[in-house]
Amino acid sequence: MAEQTFSLTFDGYWRDQNSGGVPGESGIYCVYECKYDAQEKTVSLKTLIYIGEADNVRDRIAGHERRDDWLKHVRAGNELCFSFAPVQSAHRDRCEAALIFKHKPPENTEYVDAFPFDKTGINLSGETALLTSTFTVLRT
Repeated sequence: MAEQTFSLTFDGYWRDQNSGGVPGESGIYCVYECKYDAQEKTVSLKTLIYIGEADNVRDRIAGHERRDDWLKHVRAGNELCFSFAPVQSAHRDRCEAALIFKHKPPENTEYVDAFPFDKTGINLSGETALLTSTFTVLRT
């Protein structure tokens, strides 16, 4: 495995009640605590809770076994929100690992303290609040 750089474009944000709108595609997803402003029809992200990957992100979010753990991070008046970046299945694990290693979300356990891949560059665009836009991770 050689040094590689990946460019990910995040779409979002889907509120929990609208999570059926998340694409049913291969990719990376982020779970956030957010505050919805009904008057402005906007969300304000508060905390990054979890980063995951799936062959079908919409289905994975809908049936995720860690949902109750995510909800423990949501304060009164706030809710879960999701973002999504398409990633080819061959690169999902590496991209997910790099994002987790860099950001260390509280509900992730794997890749928080170790990065098992060769040097990996990540360039993010789109809806990337609370994420570092450009970074490089080295094998630990």
